[in-house]
Amino acid sequence: MKKTADVSLLFVVFIWGVTFVMVQNALSFLEPFTFNAIRFFMAFVFLFIPYLLTLHKRGKTWNKKLLIAGLHIGVWLFLGYGFQTIGLNYTTPAKTGFITGLSVVMVPVFSLLLLKLRLSRNTVMGVVAATIGLYVMTFADRSNLNVGDFLVFLCAISFAMQIITTAKYAKTLPALPLTLIQIFTVSFLSLGSAILFNEDYSVIFKSEVMLQPEVWTALLVTAALATAFAFFAQTFFQAYTTPTRVALIFSMEPVFAAFSSFILIGEKLTSASIIGCVFIFLGMILAELPSKKKKSIATQDFS
Repeated sequence: MKKTADVSLLFVVFIWGVTFVMVQNALSFLEPFTFNAIRFFMAFVFLFIPYLLTLHKRGKTWNKKLLIAGLHIGVWLFLGYGFQTIGLNYTTPAKTGFITGLSVVMVPVFSLLLLKLRLSRNTVMGVVAATIGLYVMTFADRSNLNVGDFLVFLCAISFAMQIITTAKYAKTLPALPLTLIQIFTVSFLSLGSAILFNEDYSVIFKSEVMLQPEVWTALLVTAALATAFAFFAQTFFQAYTTPTRVALIFSMEPVFAAFSSFILIGEKLTSASIIGCVFIFLGMILAELPSKKKKSIATQDFS
């Protein structure tokens, strides 16, 4: 099951990377919080339909613990998107990419501190290699740190905590209702933020905007695949792998984004991008190498 989990999560990251161009195009018509409010609500609807269809097989699954867990995960996920969105107004996309990618370092640290999971030497080497790859690939702007960089740093913490929190609950709670609560929380908080930051959320009711091909295709694909499927897969498969492995797999997002941009819109792949990709691949390979120890604590708890 561990291999299936890794392959499935890698496919999730592939979807995120490939849809990056689509999201960029849609954001020329919709503001970020408004886009996320619609995207996550549509994803909620997509998942709620199969939940209703299989409700008779599930029995009573909703309880206070499930609700609190879903809200907990959803708040961290919303904060990740929120801090990243606001931070992009003050810093560069390159710096944003690297600082967000620092979650690959934060997750093993948080795993050790919060979940008491010890890391193997190969995993640590993999994290270091992936971090070097992220730096080489995205950190082109070497200007001084600013408030935007700090906000994106908070975004990295939030995404890392979303992975950690999912790992905390995924083994004991049903994946589908947990995902439903999580993504509805993001949609609700995104709508509230759109109102708070004076976004023109009334475009939701304007057909001349919503029927633009760039808008409805991006919403449909990101809601169905990059949100509903992606976060359900993460919630389900994190019961069978470690938080650090998830973070390493998620570090592949800029790799897939770079290659999809090259294929779809002809964006040039620089030598730094290629070298960075190699290091990220190397990080994943190092993390997969068997450890000399028979069993690490992480393997005992999550395999």
